[in-house]
Amino acid sequence: MQDQLLVEKRNRVLWITINRPERRNALNRVVLEELHKALQLVHSDADLLAAVITGAGDKAFCSGADLEPGVTFKWDYSKPNAPVADLFRLMRLAPIPMIARINGACMAGGIGLAAACRMAVAADTAMFGVPEVKIGIFGLQVYAALQPLVPERQLWEWCITGEPFTAQVAREAGLLNYVVPPAELDAKVDWLLSRITDKSPVAMRRGIYAMRAVDSMNFDQALSYMESQVSTIGQTEDAKEGVAAFAEKRKPVWKGR
Repeated sequence: MQDQLLVEKRNRVLWITINRPERRNALNRVVLEELHKALQLVHSDADLLAAVITGAGDKAFCSGADLEPGVTFKWDYSKPNAPVADLFRLMRLAPIPMIARINGACMAGGIGLAAACRMAVAADTAMFGVPEVKIGIFGLQVYAALQPLVPERQLWEWCITGEPFTAQVAREAGLLNYVVPPAELDAKVDWLLSRITDKSPVAMRRGIYAMRAVDSMNFDQALSYMESQVSTIGQTEDAKEGVAAFAEKRKPVWKGR
């Protein structure tokens, strides 16, 4: 039996691939459990600089929950947290940039995965949607993931109608960073990674931590918090190396400290 989630570390980037192309890379219990394990690596491996999540094949990134009769939407009500919600939390709290490589259909929980990443690159043939309302439920957890990114009127239309939309519409709404032809998808993801993995690991991790911290603050609170962080980052070895390299007109050698 093939692994339903593939996890591979390549050049300090963790590649996470949902490997159920015959089911349009739908999320079942096994995939969710394996995704949680992969996210633990994202949080614990200090050598990582970025993570990419994608789907196997060229038809689907992730079509959402695998609708299995008698299994889907069956909860343990003794637990206050749901597995998908906890997955979104882990992704949003990741100490490194998470990038969605969207190679095909990105629906329901799949669009939630894309939204929980900090950046997203999609093939221009990919279709998106929040179609839960069509089967008598509602994309509630997905709505929470999309809310920080998408204007309210657009998001309401997506969730209330459940109708699919194109990658270009998704980009215009703020869900995607880039939309490219399928043949250029890997090159664009590699290009984006190249602009991340040459930076100071310390600056990146501390910067991400600070940006997350001010998400719910007003302007004055955010500015006060950020000014308190400047001196801290400036004391790191990477910051001192970066300033020295700039003065000496050379490429910095990051120590990650």
